[in-house]
Amino acid sequence: MNAIKKTTNSPLAQVLKSSPELLPTLKEGDLVEGALLKKMPRAVYFDLKKFGTGVIYGHELSNAKESIKNLKIGDPVSAKVVDLENEDGYIELSLSEASRQKTWQGVKDLLEKNEEIAAKITAANSGGLISIIDGIKAFLPVSQLSNEHYPRVDEGSKEKILEELKKFIGQDLTVKIIDLNPRTGKLIISEKETASQDIKGFLVNYKAGDTIDGIISGIADFGAFVRFADNPKIEGLIHISELSHRLIENPKDIVKIDDTVKAQILEIKDGRVTLSLKSLTENPWSKVAEKYKAGETIKGTLSRFNPFGAFVSLDQEIQGAIHVSEFGSAEEMKKQLEVGKSYDFKIDSVKPEEKRIILKLAK
Repeated sequence: MNAIKKTTNSPLAQVLKSSPELLPTLKEGDLVEGALLKKMPRAVYFDLKKFGTGVIYGHELSNAKESIKNLKIGDPVSAKVVDLENEDGYIELSLSEASRQKTWQGVKDLLEKNEEIAAKITAANSGGLISIIDGIKAFLPVSQLSNEHYPRVDEGSKEKILEELKKFIGQDLTVKIIDLNPRTGKLIISEKETASQDIKGFLVNYKAGDTIDGIISGIADFGAFVRFADNPKIEGLIHISELSHRLIENPKDIVKIDDTVKAQILEIKDGRVTLSLKSLTENPWSKVAEKYKAGETIKGTLSRFNPFGAFVSLDQEIQGAIHVSEFGSAEEMKKQLEVGKSYDFKIDSVKPEEKRIILKLAK
């Protein structure tokens, strides 16, 4: 130990202790540059120049064994300050922590510069894809996939989503880092963010209210994807509620893959386009009060049950509802009614503004 000058016992250290304002700025957790000073069996020392002498020993020495064995006296190193002054008066260092911190700093720089990087997909789960960025495990959520790669499966089946995601294993995707937390090891990447920059440029030619020609490019349980006919790189989404004025359970009841459609742009936001089919058609509920009157008896076809009763198709666009309380229980209701069959119903009330026609079973 006597061969290495201690930080606290040197004349310079004594001066700095009495005049702390002269002490170079250094704190625990900082990265510091140094040069190998001496190797010993149980400790390795580094010249930190104006900061004094640093040391690595114990488990930190074990962790850095491979990094240190090829170092020669005078070789430069980066280290992390673990303790500003240990019991022997040296600055205690960590090489392994420095490497980790530098890696995270590099990833943070990519985030701050908003840079695109290539990420090789190594694994998948039902929530998204996994990659390794500079040795750090990164997660790409399903919601952050580009429209082109978004899994379009029926009924949101996790098993089917996973099947689609597994197809990307081994592929390189262009992504951006959108969130990180070195303390918890969280690193989130996005493919959608890289695609949105180009898309935003294309979308300057469109605005809400425009009508576009499109092709149905995908169908999911929540709606349908539409690729613009005049610019296939742009894809919008028609939510299930915007496919038709009537209530529907499955978008496939309205559209099929490769169907050509006219749709209206409802909103353009952050590179995403929301579309509507029903906004281009007349709202049948605007004239429903002229066609259906409270007290009338009409024929309707039972279309489906729900927890509160059942929906009844009165014509191609209009559905009425009958409440389960009319039968006493769901079991009794299903004994008296069958999906697909027609029955006589009495109109109890008509509320066009709420898009509701309440029915009772005609006696």
